[in-house]
Amino acid sequence: MGTTGACRSMIAAAAVAAASLGVSGGAQAQDKLKVIVFSGLSNLAQYAAEAQGFYKKRNLAVELIHTPTSDELRNGLAEGRYDIAHAAVDNAVAQVETTKVDLFVFIGGNTGNNSLFAQPEITSYDDLRGKTVVVDSPNTAFAILLYKMLDLKGIKRGEYQVKGLGATHLRFQAMLKDKANAAGILSPPLSVSAEDAGLKNMNAVTDVVGPYQSDSGFVLRSWAKANDDKLVRYIQANIEGIRWALDPANRAALVDLVAARVKSAPAVVSRSLQFADRQKAYAPDARFNMEGFRNVLQIRAEMLGTWGGKPPAPDKYLDLSYYDRALKGL
Repeated sequence: MGTTGACRSMIAAAAVAAASLGVSGGAQAQDKLKVIVFSGLSNLAQYAAEAQGFYKKRNLAVELIHTPTSDELRNGLAEGRYDIAHAAVDNAVAQVETTKVDLFVFIGGNTGNNSLFAQPEITSYDDLRGKTVVVDSPNTAFAILLYKMLDLKGIKRGEYQVKGLGATHLRFQAMLKDKANAAGILSPPLSVSAEDAGLKNMNAVTDVVGPYQSDSGFVLRSWAKANDDKLVRYIQANIEGIRWALDPANRAALVDLVAARVKSAPAVVSRSLQFADRQKAYAPDARFNMEGFRNVLQIRAEMLGTWGGKPPAPDKYLDLSYYDRALKGL
């Protein structure tokens, strides 16, 4: 073989080697995902999947982004700035109904692990008449839960004022700074901090309203269609993440991991997880709670008067086929 032929052979071999490296991957072959979440213990699956390498082993490079408000989460997903959103499932319902965004819920998560907290001088639900309650966004998710809790305790809409402030940490800070912010729904670890600060735990949400599907994952249908395999791999990593997180053998490591992610003391995180254990807040394998979701829709219909008070079938907002495929593939 001449010099020219030898060079050609070397170039061809190099090309084959480069192609092989591209297929077998490593970091260079990872598919990037932007995932927006609320900071807190609702993200055990995502934190664990990232820390334990469950995303990486499925060639996913996941960037977890903490949202300041549900509006940013929903708008960012609709505008394509984020690929996947995790939040209370009512956010997905609201987005479909109010802005007609074509999305669907693909995975469950937890009950929300929420409680209604009030200022120390509030001795009963009746004391909230004429007061101000703080919420994230007035017409979605935990705001509606708060309305329902008060309604069941005999306090009707119009008998209190509503102030939209944003995510849990913003509501917590507002209640600490100004006693005029009489009550709000909080979740761990900030609910533990709220107790330590002297705020009063009125009730766990599920103790008042019953079964509830809270945090879930949702995506645009167009994105899922174009990223079918990527979504399945993402779900598989999250299922492995929540399995690791809920394994009692990993509790100490989980406490340290979550404490670092949410910038909270390990003792507070440990107490938060114990509370979640008692409430059975986390669904095994992040399964979707259909009974809890029907209650979400019913509460929305009652509290906001949507759908003429009669909620639609849950299937309108769901496509769990990706989850089923992911689970079968594990």
